[in-house]
Amino acid sequence: MTNEEPGPDPDAPVTIGLVAAPGPATDLAVALAADLPEQLAARWPGVRWRVEVVSSRLVEPPAELSELIDAARRRLLEDRWQFAVCLTDLPLQTSRRPVVAHASATHGVAVLSLPALGPVAVRRHATQAIVRLVDALLGQHAQSDVFSGRDDPDDAGVGVVARVVSGNLRLLLGMLRANRPWRLAAGLSRALVAAVAAGVFALVTIDIWKLADNFGTLRLGALAVLSVLGTSFTLVISAGLWERVPRSSAREQVVLFNIVTLATVVIGVWALYAALFMFMTIGALFLPSGLLGSILGHRITTSDHLELAWLATSIATVGGGLGAALESDSAVREAAYTYQGDPKPPEG
Repeated sequence: MTNEEPGPDPDAPVTIGLVAAPGPATDLAVALAADLPEQLAARWPGVRWRVEVVSSRLVEPPAELSELIDAARRRLLEDRWQFAVCLTDLPLQTSRRPVVAHASATHGVAVLSLPALGPVAVRRHATQAIVRLVDALLGQHAQSDVFSGRDDPDDAGVGVVARVVSGNLRLLLGMLRANRPWRLAAGLSRALVAAVAAGVFALVTIDIWKLADNFGTLRLGALAVLSVLGTSFTLVISAGLWERVPRSSAREQVVLFNIVTLATVVIGVWALYAALFMFMTIGALFLPSGLLGSILGHRITTSDHLELAWLATSIATVGGGLGAALESDSAVREAAYTYQGDPKPPEG
C-alpha cells in the first residue's frame, strides 16, 4: 500500500483576495466582500466562494500596471489565494487611453482602476467588473482581458477619439470623487481658525465697510476669484502637492495626479468660500443698519450687508490660506487626498 499526498479538497471554497488601496478603496472592498460570494455563485453554480479583504497600496505611486500585477501576485502566493483582485486608486493608461481593468490568467491576478469607473454608481460598476475579471481569470473570456472605456469592440475613426476623451474625463471625475474635495477645509483646523478670525476682524473694521461700499460687484467678484486661486496655489506649493515626473514612463500618470490635485484644492477652497460666505452674511446682518448708515453716509439695504459679507469672505479666505501654511505637509496631504499612507493591513 503506497502513501499518497492528499489532494485538494473538492469542497473547499475558492478564495479571492481583494487587495484595496487604503481609504475609500478599502471601504468599497469591505462592502463588496459581503455581496461578491453570492454574485460569483450565481455566475458559477456549484462553486463555493470566499473573499478576503486586505488594505495595502502594494506599490508607491506613480506605478505601472505590470508593477501592480507583480506585487499582487506576491501577495497571492503569500496568502495562498486562488485569485487576487487589486482595487487601486491609481489612474492606469495604455496608449493615452484609460484602462478600467486588466486580468492576467497566467498570474491569477486582476487589477481594477476605481477612478476609471467614474464618479457615480461605483459599487455597482465595481461588482460587475470583478465578476467579469474572475470570468477572465478562469479563461472564459481569454480574448477580452483588458476593458477600456466601454466593453464593446473598438469603433474606428471618430468613435475611438470620442472614447478616449470620454474615458479620460470619467477618469478625472472618478479621481476627484475619491479625493472628496468638499472635505478639504474640515481637515485643516488651523486654516479654519485663521479664516474665521480674519473674517470677524473684517466685519468689525470701519475701513472694510467703506471698501465694500465702494468696490462694486465687478471688483468684489474679481477679488473673490483671486482669493480662492491665491489660497489654492499657496496650499499646493507650501505643502509640496505638485509632483515631479520621476521617469518618462510615469509622465502621463503624474500629469493626471497634478491636474486632479489642483482641481481638488480649488474645489475645496471654493467650498470653504461658500461656507464662510454664509457665516459672514449672518454676521453682517447682525450689524446695526443705523451704525453702518452713519459711517457710509446713506441708507443701508440688504445688498449693502451682502457686499460687506462678500468682501469679508474674500479676506477670510486669504486668512485661511495663511493659516494653512502653518499646517504640516502631512495634514494638508491627508485633507487634499484620499489617504496616501499604507497602514498595517487589516484582513477581513
